[in-house]
Amino acid sequence: MKKYIILLIMFSFFSKGMANYDSLAYEHTFKNINGETINLNQYKNKVIVVVNVASRCGFTNQYKDLQNLWEKYGKKELVVIGIPSNNFKQEPASNEEIKSFCETTFGITFPITEKNDVIGKNAHPFYKWAKKNHGIGAIPKWNFHKIIINKKGKVSETFTSVTNPSSKKFISHIETEIKS
Repeated sequence: MKKYIILLIMFSFFSKGMANYDSLAYEHTFKNINGETINLNQYKNKVIVVVNVASRCGFTNQYKDLQNLWEKYGKKELVVIGIPSNNFKQEPASNEEIKSFCETTFGITFPITEKNDVIGKNAHPFYKWAKKNHGIGAIPKWNFHKIIINKKGKVSETFTSVTNPSSKKFISHIETEIKS
């Protein structure tokens, strides 16, 4: 029984709820697909959905659901940001080609950044921050990994590629965060 209690205490210590943030998401910037700065500070008090995206992935149709999410909740304190990445060898296109693909294929109007690494030593500082403060669950294992930043600038949840942005589980979490 003692071993079980000790194990439980250790688990709670390493859980995401115990994360000790020394900084918030708002300290990070990206360059958008046109090369202009996206400062996450401009989204204070909004829920932010950060998604690594790719045009040659089996999950690419999630772009449509991300756009629907943006259209439905964008005025209700939510922003979606797509981060193109070739870390999984499914986004070989240039920034210009990515922009054209997103606009013509899916009518994307939410912010899309220029290509970034999302894993490894060259990962964008945002992804290093998310890993440090939320743990390994924040590390994308594949394209269309979703990191939810709450209105306080902290990671509230992550969703793997298989969780569609239109799923009840995902929408429920987004709506809860918007209301908080």
